[in-house]
Amino acid sequence: MPPLALTLGDPAGIGPELALAAWLARGGAHPLPPFFLVADPAFVERAADRMGLPVPVAEIDPETAAEVFPRALPVVALPSGATVAALPGRPDSVHAGAVIESITAAVGWVKAGRASAVVTNPIAKYVLTRAGFAHPGHTEFLAALAVPPGLEPPKPVMMIWSETLSVVPVTIHVALRDVPALLTQDLVVDTARTVVRDLRARFGLEKPRLVLAGLNPHAGEAGTIGTEDRDVLAPAVARLRAEGIDIRGPLPADTLFHARARETYDVALAPTHDQALIPIKTIAFDEGVNVTLGLPFIRTSPDHGTAFDIAGQGLARPDSLIAALRLADRLARNAGLGLPESAEVIPLSLYAGRRTDMRHFDPDDEL
Repeated sequence: MPPLALTLGDPAGIGPELALAAWLARGGAHPLPPFFLVADPAFVERAADRMGLPVPVAEIDPETAAEVFPRALPVVALPSGATVAALPGRPDSVHAGAVIESITAAVGWVKAGRASAVVTNPIAKYVLTRAGFAHPGHTEFLAALAVPPGLEPPKPVMMIWSETLSVVPVTIHVALRDVPALLTQDLVVDTARTVVRDLRARFGLEKPRLVLAGLNPHAGEAGTIGTEDRDVLAPAVARLRAEGIDIRGPLPADTLFHARARETYDVALAPTHDQALIPIKTIAFDEGVNVTLGLPFIRTSPDHGTAFDIAGQGLARPDSLIAALRLADRLARNAGLGLPESAEVIPLSLYAGRRTDMRHFDPDDEL
């Protein structure tokens, strides 16, 4: 397998120190897959010195990253030769070009087969926007990079994954007042189709089990507490079931995430951002991974932001980045084996040991 390509992220945030900490955690009983950081090598060396981290830095090409990885952090210089002089906790749009170039180069190397997947460090969209960045966010930019200029980009889906729970918000960064108008049958159906396709092809799950949370309390109480669940979500579920997709809902969101309920599905879809992310960040705050579904390449990222307020202080934990690197490697290996046709690949531990006979749950059961 080619190595993973790890992007710079905002150089004033915690991304650079997380990359250093992840490399230090590369060995042990469960070694990390080889990765290289796309950045200014001199900047990375200064960051290691400032943090007092014993990390040797080696400027390399993607092809030699795996060989160098055991003894030094492989860094592939930005193709333009751009330098970075950011200080921790001091975001500045002057570094926007380097941030964007790191992402663009990483995707290019994956598309060329020189890297197996893209793992992105956190960015601050407002910093890039001040420099003229025209995309709504990180994910939309990656989708645009997936196709030649002028072609319609794919519609990516955000899944937050952990060993204990995986969730997909159907609408993402929009005001709550706008959700009912955006929440169409087609959006729900298209989102679920993308989730199922990638669960089969990349996660090795032949028959994914989905649930859909209701928008309103008690999933609308048959239209007495809002009509969206009855008129939009229920018909979308019926369409998906007619296609052979195993999905239930809409179900009351307040009883969907306890331990017994989680045993009955593989991924939970939720109409709003917070319905999906509050439970997973409560259950697996440090281990959650952001996985972008629907792209022609694999992309994962830590499920947190730039954390400018603690950057450079040695307080940031690399757990989520390490989980993102591990998951990217596993997905790349699964995709390379042509799943789900291959019967010899063991699915991710998220699905291992699940009771497949459990189709429903009683929300009144005591835990």
